[in-house]
Amino acid sequence: MRQLNEEETKIFFEKLGEYIGANIKLLIENEEDPHVFRLIKNKVYYMSLQIANWATNVGKDELLHVGTYFGKFTKTKKFRLNITCLEILAKYAKHKVWLKPSGEQSYLYGNHVIKAHLAKMSENIPQYANVILFSLQENPLGFGVASRSTLQCKDLDPTAVVVFNQADLGEYLRSEDDKNNEK
Repeated sequence: MRQLNEEETKIFFEKLGEYIGANIKLLIENEEDPHVFRLIKNKVYYMSLQIANWATNVGKDELLHVGTYFGKFTKTKKFRLNITCLEILAKYAKHKVWLKPSGEQSYLYGNHVIKAHLAKMSENIPQYANVILFSLQENPLGFGVASRSTLQCKDLDPTAVVVFNQADLGEYLRSEDDKNNEK
């Protein structure tokens, strides 16, 4: 386990900034309960500073995971967010989309969001901006990319795609099902 180097930090914060903007500061600049990002085998974790200090006592080969898993760096040095950080992203999201109950199931099955399933959107979402998707009960469901801006969505056909699905809570079930089918 180690701190992210300068290049990794830049790549990671650029990706994170697409979802939460300047709220990144709120994640790491909390004096009452300081938190840090740490790298374990190309995977980025978010944890309290106290837990990070305790984890330094665990051997490199024995430590598998600690804290909240945010995502990993690919071999080409790109960063891929994981659904496990959804709760934290949802708390600080700058662009939000809420789904009707009829659209939640479709989205959680891995489908893109169509206009008919859209309940409401944050104002001034630009085209291709990263968004966090919520149910009407404010439960975070996943994240994706807006295929249209907020203004463009008003005049769309009900079957037009408004958000491309990148990750959703249904991934857990689909990945478990894939593991069971391999056996």
